Amino acid sequence: MKQFKVFAFVLGVLAFCAFAVPSAKADEWNRKTVVTFNEPVEVPGVGAQVLPAGTYVFKILDSLSNRHIVQIFSQDETHVFTTILAIPNYRLQATDKTVMTFQERAAGQPEAIRAWFYPGRQWGEEFVYAKPRAIELAKETNLPVLATPIELATAPVEALKTAPVEAVKPTGEVVQLAEVVEPPPVALPQTASSLPLIGLMGLFSLGLGLALWGLSKRIV
Repeated sequence: MKQFKVFAFVLGVLAFCAFAVPSAKADEWNRKTVVTFNEPVEVPGVGAQVLPAGTYVFKILDSLSNRHIVQIFSQDETHVFTTILAIPNYRLQATDKTVMTFQERAAGQPEAIRAWFYPGRQWGEEFVYAKPRAIELAKETNLPVLATPIELATAPVEALKTAPVEAVKPTGEVVQLAEVVEPPPVALPQTASSLPLIGLMGLFSLGLGLALWGLSKRIV
C-alpha cells in the first residue's frame, strides 16, 4: 500500500511538470493580447488596412532571432485581419500593462500603429510598413519609419521571414535602424527559452521519483 501511494505521488509530480508548466507558458510564447481600439487604426502587413474601432487579438506567429511575425485576429480568433513583419525594440522599463504606440497623424486620419509591448517585457514589436507607405508616414511625422521594399499586401508569410528591413526618412533616404529601434544594453543577456527549465524540472522529478521509490523499499 505504501509503495502504491509513493508511486501515485511521483506520477502526480511528473504530470504537473509535463503539462502544467508548458500550459502556463503558452501565452508567454505567442504573447496573446486582447486589445480594444476606440477609434480606427491603420495597420501594416499582408492585407494592410484600417481596422475599425473594436476588439482584436494580437499574437506572435513566429519568432526568429532578429524579426517576428505578428498576426491580428478578430475577437473570436476566427479571422486574420493582417500578418505583420516586426523587429524587436527595447525599452528601459517594462510595465505590467500592454502598451501600444502610434505614428502621429494629421487630424481626422486614423492613427498608424507603430509598436506593441507585451506586459512585463522590455522587448516590443516595432512594426514594418511597405516602403512607399513608410515614406508617407515619415513625411507626416517627420521621423524615420521602418520599411521593407517588398510588397506586403501580396507577400506570403514565408517571404516576411527573409524580407530586408530598413529605416527611411521623409526624403526616402535610408538610415540606420538604430534611429527607429533601441538596441539592447551590451550587458543584457539574451532571453532564454523555457525548454531547458522544463527539461531540468523533468530530470528533478525523475530523480525525486527514484529517491522516493528507494525510500519506500526501505520502509517495507
